[in-house]
Amino acid sequence: MLIAKNDTVEVIAGNDRGKRGKVLRVLPKSDRIVVEGVNFIHRHTRPRSQGDQGGIIEKEAPIHVSNVKLVCSKCNKGVRIRTKILADCSKTRVCTQCGEMIERR
Repeated sequence: MLIAKNDTVEVIAGNDRGKRGKVLRVLPKSDRIVVEGVNFIHRHTRPRSQGDQGGIIEKEAPIHVSNVKLVCSKCNKGVRIRTKILADCSKTRVCTQCGEMIERR
């Protein structure tokens, strides 16, 4: 996966189209990511013990990685990215619009 934790992404499909957020979790087996402030679901919980309180919890649900684009820091918009192999045989991510290297945080 070319998208990693703590990257800033922009949603390009679905009800939250146009929103930006930070990637909280990456689920590579199912090709999904959890983005902060995007794709909220309502989870109905019941009290587990006598002192606990049940209720409705809002939390972010995973979305498919194909529905987001990585935000380039130079372009300041959602862009496609490619991998490039450097001279020291290490891989890096490169913006296809401006050619800027995108570092992992």
